[in-house]
Amino acid sequence: MHHADADPPGRRASTGHPLLRAALALGCALALAAPAAAADGAPAGRSPARERVIVGGDQSYPPYEFLDQQGRPAGFNVELTRAVARTVGLEVEFRLGRWADMRRALEAGEIDALQGMSYSEERAKEVDFTPPSLIVHHAIFARKGDRPVRSLADLAGKEVLVLRDGIMHDTLRREHPEVKVVPADTHADVLRQLAAGRHDYAVMAKLPGLYLVRELGLSNLTAMDQPAAVERYGFAVRRGNEALAGRLAEGLAIVRNTGEYQAMADAWLGVLEPRGPTAQQVVRWGAFVVIPLVLLLATMAAWSRTLHRQVTRRTADLTREIAERKQKEEELRANQLQLLQADKMAALGVLVSGVAHEINNPNGLILLDLQVLDDVLRDATPILDAHARDHGDYPLGSLRWSRLRDALPRMISDALDASRRVKRIVEDLKDFARQESPELRDGVSIDEVARTAARLVEALLKKSTERFELALERGLPPIRGNPQRLEQVLVNLLVNACQALPDRSRGIRLRTFLDEARGAVCVEVRDEGVGIEPAHLARLTDPFFTTKRDTGGTGLGLAVSAGIVKEHGGTLEFESAPGQGTAVRVVLPAARREAA
Repeated sequence: MHHADADPPGRRASTGHPLLRAALALGCALALAAPAAAADGAPAGRSPARERVIVGGDQSYPPYEFLDQQGRPAGFNVELTRAVARTVGLEVEFRLGRWADMRRALEAGEIDALQGMSYSEERAKEVDFTPPSLIVHHAIFARKGDRPVRSLADLAGKEVLVLRDGIMHDTLRREHPEVKVVPADTHADVLRQLAAGRHDYAVMAKLPGLYLVRELGLSNLTAMDQPAAVERYGFAVRRGNEALAGRLAEGLAIVRNTGEYQAMADAWLGVLEPRGPTAQQVVRWGAFVVIPLVLLLATMAAWSRTLHRQVTRRTADLTREIAERKQKEEELRANQLQLLQADKMAALGVLVSGVAHEINNPNGLILLDLQVLDDVLRDATPILDAHARDHGDYPLGSLRWSRLRDALPRMISDALDASRRVKRIVEDLKDFARQESPELRDGVSIDEVARTAARLVEALLKKSTERFELALERGLPPIRGNPQRLEQVLVNLLVNACQALPDRSRGIRLRTFLDEARGAVCVEVRDEGVGIEPAHLARLTDPFFTTKRDTGGTGLGLAVSAGIVKEHGGTLEFESAPGQGTAVRVVLPAARREAA
């Protein structure tokens, strides 16, 4: 009698391998040596007194147990069960199906025994085991090229395929909860999914795994050499059925002692063992391999000498080419950095122009409303005070008027200051984002620009330092430019110089001079302040970069100034050292004297 859930012929273990056919032939001979058996495994002409037992097993676990191409039970376990049953006078009926179904059938009493089950202490609480018939080695299977693993602990965090309700399923759930266990119904399904690229690894008995890999043609799979687990494997009966367990154990001992067990093991479990080569094969292989190898080595030796001379010449050429290439790569890298910076500045200008417009409108409304609220509060305070005198302190909003009376003016004042600060930042953003060229005119005196800038910040200069010097060189050639925009640059530089002074004893000097070597008119603002770290010098004109974030700096002043100077065809240069002050020079091209 065969199990109704047997795999279709395409999923059953093949018997086409010559060694497996020999094993099947030996199994048939062993069966014929006993009294003739019926088709379902019961001996022909059996005595009515013989006890009938139903033995279950896995339908896809070759070479231990499986359904052959005709759907009949086959394998080492089947032959061993028949021999044991014959020895102790039992009539056996085989039912092979999916392992999980067979395990539940034993628990439900639908079958009497499983002919092969790995032992564990947890399983021993549910079923009774006989002495083991085999020691089964389990291995980790992986796709070729994947990272090898040595133990079950190395599978942490991986998706691992196992047989549903098999010993490795139980072991991983119990001892390695960090492993993501993926159960499959049959060992063939386990290996097919792994070969198809689903999940990371598989764990199963090594001999059935190698057998199925070969029979299914899964050439991209390999088994790790290190055993993942070693399990005792034998008969299991329902818990409490000590009589059947004893008879099976007795029959197993008899079959071992008669030598029949070893014959079956050699037939079924040696089907994958490689045979050693014969002496004739060794000689033939030596002739085909050694002689061509000697000829190849001789040819390579001659070729090596020729190559050595060519390599020496080529090495000198490559050394020169590498040096030239490195120089060109450095130049290319510098040009790329300049292009990236230019592109970043252009994109940032477009962005801040829109942002400034969107912020300015609501901020103007906030500023106007806050001023109105400030006036309202001044007028309402006497009224609210009178109400407090007549009726006592009272809640206004969520706070008492006695607390709000002092807090509200300060809150409105802080809000007004913050709104004005937002307005200043927006104006700086608009200046930074301005794309149109300034209206430039000829004949601009840089001395007049410097004097005007100094007058605009005169109050701040007197407050910040006791020593301010204005040194203007006479006879400077005029420049082409926009006086108001240049004044904005110098005002920014003078404000920065004032903010850099730790006390009023430190000085600031504003001077103009002619750089004849470059044909340029220069304006320099030098302070005796705290100086700038060398790492920050290269970023001073980057938008939003500032070393004064905690004192209200926006990082836009120097960025705007650098843009204005660039519009005039000039450059902004910095010299500084921590604790020694800072010098900033505006270098502008001088007009030709003929044009002047």
